[in-house]
Amino acid sequence: MTHNLSDKASLANQFIAELRDVHIQKDRLRFRRNLERIGEVLAYEISKTLKYEQRSVETPLGTATVALPRQQVVLACILRAGIPLHEGMSHFFDQAGHAFVSAYRRHHKDGSFEISVQYVSCPDLSDSVLIVIDPMLASGASMVLAAQELQQFGTPAKIHFVTAIASTAGVEYVKRLFPKADIWAGAIDEELTAKSYIVPGLGDAGDLAFGEKLQE
Repeated sequence: MTHNLSDKASLANQFIAELRDVHIQKDRLRFRRNLERIGEVLAYEISKTLKYEQRSVETPLGTATVALPRQQVVLACILRAGIPLHEGMSHFFDQAGHAFVSAYRRHHKDGSFEISVQYVSCPDLSDSVLIVIDPMLASGASMVLAAQELQQFGTPAKIHFVTAIASTAGVEYVKRLFPKADIWAGAIDEELTAKSYIVPGLGDAGDLAFGEKLQE
């Protein structure tokens, strides 16, 4: 199932608008904070899909019965651009396990590129709820490769893909490879260029959050 925050009226649309705005996004701190806020909103929405169980909590005046999550959540961050979105989700899933994947585009002189993974760190994923996090879901190749790499650490009970901005083509690609997974996006754009850039998108999320890098 695909969930698009921009389909509904909410403050999330303001955060997305500021992420896209060519003037506001020049403020790196604000850009990172808006990614965190999108992560917080999406974490709350995903929390509604978890399985819960009734537990008793002692208060100063008695005992209260509350429904608490009974599934282990693992937040998987695709470095480096995914860090602020991951941080926002960790504010809500504060008991989650954490995984990190260095999936990135390795560009060639002819304009083509391939996705390279050089580092993976992950806890046991068996029967967990795995949430794969990257702010831009363009072609979908990075998300898919990261999820495939992570599955060597166990079979999750459920997989969620989380992004701030997605392309329609990228969403369809992820759905083909992971038909049982849920995709959560702040917004979904129709156009994807030949070089796999989302239009209108927001630019390079990693550079906007942390500054331009020398490596291509």
